[in-house]
Amino acid sequence: MGRGRLRIYLGAAPGVGKTYTMLEEGQRLRALGADVVVGFVEPHGRRPTAAMAEGLETVPRCTLVHRGASFTEMDLDAVLARRPQVALVDELAHSNVPGTRNAKRWQDVEELLDAGVDVVTTLNVQHLESLNDVVRQITGVRQRETLPDEVARRADQIELVDLPPEVLRRRMVHGDVYPPDRIESALTHYFRVGNLTALRELALLWLADRVEEGLQRYRAAHGISAPWETRERILVALSGGPEGETLIRRAARISARTPGTELLGLHVVPADGLTGADPAALDTQRVLLESLGGSYHQASGEDVVEALLQFAEAEDVTQIVLGASRHGRLASALRAGTGERTIKGSGPIDVHIVTHEEAAGATALRLPRPTRGIGRRRFWSAFAGAVLLLPLLTVLLAALRGRLDLSSDLVLYLLAVVVVGLVGGLCPALFAAVAAALLADYYFTVPVHSLAMERVNEIVALIVFVATAALVGTAAGRTAQRTYQAVRATSEARALSRLATAMMRGQELTALVEQIRENFGLTSISLLERDPEASPEPRWYVVASAGERPPEKPYEADVESPVDENLTLAARGSGLSTEDQRVFAACAAELGLAHTRGRTAGATADADALADAERTRASLLLAAGRDLRLPLRAAEEALARLDVVGAGPASQETARLVGSARTAVRRATQLVTDLDELSRLHAGALDLYLRPVDLDEALAAALDDLGPGGHTIVVRLPERLPDVIADAALLTRVLTALGADALRHSPRDRPPVVSAEVHSDRLEIRVTDGYPDSGSDAPAQAVATAARAAGGREGSLGLRLSRDLVEAMGGTFETAGAGAAFAVTLTLPSAASGNDCPVVRGAR
Repeated sequence: MGRGRLRIYLGAAPGVGKTYTMLEEGQRLRALGADVVVGFVEPHGRRPTAAMAEGLETVPRCTLVHRGASFTEMDLDAVLARRPQVALVDELAHSNVPGTRNAKRWQDVEELLDAGVDVVTTLNVQHLESLNDVVRQITGVRQRETLPDEVARRADQIELVDLPPEVLRRRMVHGDVYPPDRIESALTHYFRVGNLTALRELALLWLADRVEEGLQRYRAAHGISAPWETRERILVALSGGPEGETLIRRAARISARTPGTELLGLHVVPADGLTGADPAALDTQRVLLESLGGSYHQASGEDVVEALLQFAEAEDVTQIVLGASRHGRLASALRAGTGERTIKGSGPIDVHIVTHEEAAGATALRLPRPTRGIGRRRFWSAFAGAVLLLPLLTVLLAALRGRLDLSSDLVLYLLAVVVVGLVGGLCPALFAAVAAALLADYYFTVPVHSLAMERVNEIVALIVFVATAALVGTAAGRTAQRTYQAVRATSEARALSRLATAMMRGQELTALVEQIRENFGLTSISLLERDPEASPEPRWYVVASAGERPPEKPYEADVESPVDENLTLAARGSGLSTEDQRVFAACAAELGLAHTRGRTAGATADADALADAERTRASLLLAAGRDLRLPLRAAEEALARLDVVGAGPASQETARLVGSARTAVRRATQLVTDLDELSRLHAGALDLYLRPVDLDEALAAALDDLGPGGHTIVVRLPERLPDVIADAALLTRVLTALGADALRHSPRDRPPVVSAEVHSDRLEIRVTDGYPDSGSDAPAQAVATAARAAGGREGSLGLRLSRDLVEAMGGTFETAGAGAAFAVTLTLPSAASGNDCPVVRGAR
């Protein structure tokens, strides 16, 4: 019997329906005649899941005792003895109780597969070993039960069971996932919308990678090497030249035309590790590429075109973007350019050749830049050396004319050409070779002191000498250039590596700045930050400095390298070469990164501390609220028993005091209820049923809830009021809270007023205390008293809950006017979209 097949139902979080879907598949297979058993299923008290398992044969579990407690696990031996066609095994990443044969359930599943049993199982993405750290960063919870990714990759089929975060949270609120005592904590911690969205993205991306792996296996098994355009992948080739940004933007525009296109950038480094590309330019192009949604890659190869095409084939690239050649006519005539060779070898891959400004000058014949990699000083020193060395050598050879023949003279001239080439490179070597040939012809060939030549062997010797001198000088110059580049690259890498290592170790900015000062031999150095609010004169602050008299303004420095518009690295000392300035700029960028990272870490720490304090405060308030419910209920019952009014003044006074105490207890109970509702609202656990609501009905219900006090409120409403979009029960609660608050703070002779007014697409409901407002003839002191009353009460718990409920219903809540008035504004049905059916949504 062959190995069984493994099917995994993958989910982003608990409660998405993995176990239910697994059982549903088991029922489907059983209906088709397959022998299906339940090896292990944990319904977690969910009735629909338990109902779906009815009718399926269940293998009894085994019971184990660990540390005095009893646990049940899948009886692996019983399932193997039963030998079904299909076994349903829940929670693949589960850790077995100590004492079982295998430490992990996936190891039990492996035994079932080896026995030829097909297994259907479930898995949450947070249990994958490779994603453990990522999940911890997202949720703040480290998963102790993990599954090696290779086990999941070996599955014959992986199916995603997915639910939007809002739907999953709604299931949580309705008690379909966790018991009631765990709902509130789950919604405010692990099951936040951001957490669920990130976990969902992880699951989708991980599964997409498995699909890609399956496609690659299929292509390899069938010998398919040509790219399949299942998804457009555009590769932009980056040489490190100034045209790189133009190519990246052009490739990004091509990528934007097709949704789902992947953008890649590749820089090929020669196999010897030496490159003439500017690291700073490449870093700038990498940042630009990543900002446009692309990814930067680097490859090494003897041949740029071959390495480019190999990478394109490996990554299933469908289009390549290249820059037009910067070589002149002579170089293009001698050897095909990168673009032409790429087009010939690309096969089915489309190649775009993009023109740019640097290609415009390629039409003219021109010599290579003499100072590239050598330095201007060495270049001109080589010319000066040739001008001095060759005449001196000629004088010496003329003095030895009778002792040396022409061949010896040419060898000594060749030595001088090699020396010049080692110092200055190709151009000085060619100059020295031609000059040496002319000197040898004029002074040492017949006829002497004439450029005319009579002997054929001397003509041949001079021609060979010029060719040999040019070749040897060119080789010597290139060797010197490569050596210089290697030493330079090693020094730069060492300096940047030391700085990066110091940053990783968390050294202070002052130490990093001092290290940069020592590397470049500067007198002093400062990292300066500009105050963005200061204008028109910029104001600079020294973030970190080192050395004597460090510059405090950018214009006080001899060398400056801006990091961004508000941050710059300024230094005093001797001027830096072009190469040193490039490395100095790279160090400045790393220093700016360290500064930003330190700020971010500080801000994150402060935010985490505030969030922890807020969570602790909310948890304490909720715990206090729950603990107060029972004593308040007991106090209410005790006061009800005492509320017996008898004859006599003493009994009447007792009844009055008991009544006051019962009122206070009811208010405390309402405060606890409001606190609980406010917490549920902020956690997104309070559902709203938004629909057109008759304001007259909601206001009548609120007045009834207020009891006798509701009859004293003055209601001033237009004869016909339109409906408003709201939750009827919550709107009634808001109106009741505002009415109760207004009754408590209104004078006896001035009852509160409720009024309403239509403003285009919204309805404003105003609840005003009996205090006069600024538009009345009341004294200014009374108006000021009313304003202070409104401002002081706005922070009360009942009004805070009312404000949040109104805003959750899409309205606004604000203090209106100078008096103690509160205005609630709600949307009319004509201004809302989708009014044909009720709107249900979770508040957050």
